Amino acid sequence: MTMRPLLLSLVLLPGMALAQDAETSRFQLERTETDLVRLDRQTGAMSLCREDNGTLSCRMAADERAAYEQELDLLTKRVTALEDRMAAETASRALPDEAEIEQSLTIMERFMRRFMAIIEDFTEDRQPQEPGPSRT
Repeated sequence: MTMRPLLLSLVLLPGMALAQDAETSRFQLERTETDLVRLDRQTGAMSLCREDNGTLSCRMAADERAAYEQELDLLTKRVTALEDRMAAETASRALPDEAEIEQSLTIMERFMRRFMAIIEDFTEDRQPQEPGPSRT
C-alpha cells in the first residue's frame, strides 16, 4: 500500500463524515485505478474526481454536462415564457369597461334586494311581545 492513498483517505474521511451526516449519505466515493468516482445517490449522476494537493475536485461527465445544459436551457425558456405571459396578463388588466361595471352593479343590486326581503320576512315572523306588568 502506497502512502498517497493512505494520506488521501486520512484527508477525505473526516470531511466525508461531515458531508455524510449533513446530506444523509447522498454521495458515495469509489476509487478507480487513477482517480475517484463520485455517485450521487439521489440523482444517479456520476462524476470523475481527482485529488490534487489534498483537495478533491469533481467534474461532470461530458454526456451529463450536455444533459444539464439542455435542462437548463429548457427551464430558461419556460421561465421566459411565464414572464412574458405574466407581463401580457398584467397589461391586459385595464379598468373594467362600462358593460362590466353595469353587470357588477346589477348583480349587487339583486343581492341586496333579496337580502332585504329575507330580513323583512324574518322581522314579520317575529311577533312583538306585549310588555308585561310593570313592577315599579
